[in-house]
Amino acid sequence: MSSPKRRIETDVSGGCPGLISDYEVTLVNDNSTQEFYVRFQGPEETPFAGGYWKIHVELPDQYPYKSPSIGFLNKIFHPNIDEMSGSVCLDVINQTWSPMYQLINIFEVFLPQLLRYPNPADPLNGEAAALLMRDAKGYEARVKEYVQKYAATKDAADETGKDEGAEDEMSSVGSYDSDGEDEEAAGNMEDI
Repeated sequence: MSSPKRRIETDVSGGCPGLISDYEVTLVNDNSTQEFYVRFQGPEETPFAGGYWKIHVELPDQYPYKSPSIGFLNKIFHPNIDEMSGSVCLDVINQTWSPMYQLINIFEVFLPQLLRYPNPADPLNGEAAALLMRDAKGYEARVKEYVQKYAATKDAADETGKDEGAEDEMSSVGSYDSDGEDEEAAGNMEDI
């Protein structure tokens, strides 16, 4: 088993802390730990609290030297997350990914920080960014509305995409932009 393959196995299933031991993880293919879903909960004391999101994770063959791709499958209202594709704009990961990071860091540090501290100056969702800048309470109300409508239960997260064309969403997930050169691919699925 090559070093990147061993690292993938460790980060996904055997790491300490391990992604599978700390989160609900569903493998896309039973024999591959390079593509899977993680159920992620909104951080407490934020308008995202109580929400459940299904996050698609795809690891490149060069992981951990190249960053994984992630995307929200059920809708979320956030300036730095594209509402339609689920792409995430997270500069700290997009530009500074290091093999020192583990997958668990994405779900315990990076995504919670993104949800707590949105950056409306670098939006993927212009409507959310504009609302946050002009009416913070209105933004918070809209976030909570989305949580209730699209992420209120574990089942809602798990059912995501079944009626809304999950196959179409999945087709854009495989695009990687680790060098920042292909803007179209970056629009489909941001690297983290």
